[in-house]
Amino acid sequence: MTGQRTDKRDERGSLSILTMGLVLIATLLILGGVGVTAALVARMRVTDAADAAALSAASALDHTAYEQGIGEAVPLSDASVRELAAGYLDSRPLPTDVAGWALERGTGSPDGETAVVVLTAQVNLPVVGAVLDALGSEVSVTVTSRARAVIR
Repeated sequence: MTGQRTDKRDERGSLSILTMGLVLIATLLILGGVGVTAALVARMRVTDAADAAALSAASALDHTAYEQGIGEAVPLSDASVRELAAGYLDSRPLPTDVAGWALERGTGSPDGETAVVVLTAQVNLPVVGAVLDALGSEVSVTVTSRARAVIR
């Protein structure tokens, strides 16, 4: 037996370490997928709220309409769009996965006829959110919606 190796290492348990590593990687991928999906669903809900706030603001007459009349579209002002959008958002309950939202800079009427609503929301993510909180980070979503009421 001169050509054989007499020093055999014990390799028992190597497969279980490999299996545990693969299970850990698969679990992280699944949890990451759940977090991304939750963020996308929250973004859709915030987009719905911003769209509705923009529609609410676009369909309301600004006080200048009583003085100057109405042209091809409902006249709007930055102040009226901001006020009506904020009122709409205050009256609407927050979605379950949203911790809070706020109107951002850019909300108003750039041309006097189009309502623009820029809305930022803080999102609560399942499972992954606790890890992000521990790291001192949070997930926020910002959406922009535009609406215009045309008179025909």
